[in-house]
Amino acid sequence: MAGASFILAINLFVAALFALAFFLVGISNRADKVARFFALAYVFGLIYIASEFVLPLQDVPQFGYTIGFASFLGAVTSVTLGIARRYGHRLPWTAVWVTVVISVAANWFAYLLPHDTVLRNLIYQAPYALMQAIAAWFILASRRRQPVDIGLTALFILSTLQFLTKPFAAVLLGGSGDSTSTYLATTYALYSQSLGAMLQVATGLLMLTLLVRDMLVEATARSETDPLSGVLNRRGFDDRATPGMQNALPASLVLADLDSFKLINDAYGHPVGDQVIVAFAQLLRDNAPPRAVIGRLGGEEFAVFLPESNAATARLLAESLRINFSGMSIPGLPVFARCTASFGVAERIESESLSDLRRRADAALYTAKRSGRDRVMQAADPHSDAMPLHPASGTSLARSA
Repeated sequence: MAGASFILAINLFVAALFALAFFLVGISNRADKVARFFALAYVFGLIYIASEFVLPLQDVPQFGYTIGFASFLGAVTSVTLGIARRYGHRLPWTAVWVTVVISVAANWFAYLLPHDTVLRNLIYQAPYALMQAIAAWFILASRRRQPVDIGLTALFILSTLQFLTKPFAAVLLGGSGDSTSTYLATTYALYSQSLGAMLQVATGLLMLTLLVRDMLVEATARSETDPLSGVLNRRGFDDRATPGMQNALPASLVLADLDSFKLINDAYGHPVGDQVIVAFAQLLRDNAPPRAVIGRLGGEEFAVFLPESNAATARLLAESLRINFSGMSIPGLPVFARCTASFGVAERIESESLSDLRRRADAALYTAKRSGRDRVMQAADPHSDAMPLHPASGTSLARSA
């Protein structure tokens, strides 16, 4: 077996492994269609590699030559479409189909050119280079700069260059053979298939790493997100807010507790109570600054951590939230019914932990509840603002018109 044929056999096995790996990833995460594009790419790759073995045996080489070209073009195109979807770009279906049709037609007629010429090889390699360059551009345009993103970009750029230089490498290495049947015996074929194998493995591993990383991030996000409100749960809130307590800049915490929530559930049912939770969480997301950390600490209690914000800023936000919430119309509640919330605000003092800051904000929130609810109270000096022994249990009636 010629060296190039041996490398092709290895490529066939590697492509099958990656196709299976991406297929399994796609099955485990059916909502993510990126893995399907990558699996399809390696299926096309299998067809291309098989065509390289079958091509010398065919009576009409032009047909097999074009099938092989179209198969590999399908592989690199599927990768490009997967990258586009993964990095949030609209899939350019029209441009893809136009490129594929023109490229396949060009290679059908280019087969009639002398086999071992730069022009013929350039017509063959240019569409591959174009697709790889587009994939690199999709990643660069997303402005994501994590190591796996940088690595993929570098590989796609390298792949683009190797496709563009292959026609000239063929000349330097003594040609690509005078026919399809002699191609696999050339030094150029060994060089081309070896370099392709290395890039195939490297790109496949990085794309697989990308998808696994996304699955881990998604799993972590689910474990840190409250499924009803869509904001962080207590664990996620603590993990995100704690780093903001490490610097010397001011930081503040707003705690909110929905008034009358238990009676709303009792009077109108838990589905309506869920709508109240959802509405209040959306109000927090709409009004909190971009760097704020928003969480549902449990039941009807919410928290907003404001890095680089003093107590005045936090109180202004809390007052805005209080006024807007009391004027909201909640689906399922009577027109005359209005919900309210009480708020406690505390500004971080030097060397204070998140739990201590929360304790003072909770004390202010309890004071707001004890003072009539539907109001904002600010924590006093930490030495004189001890948490009451028996914090508020239960909630008050909803304010109605």
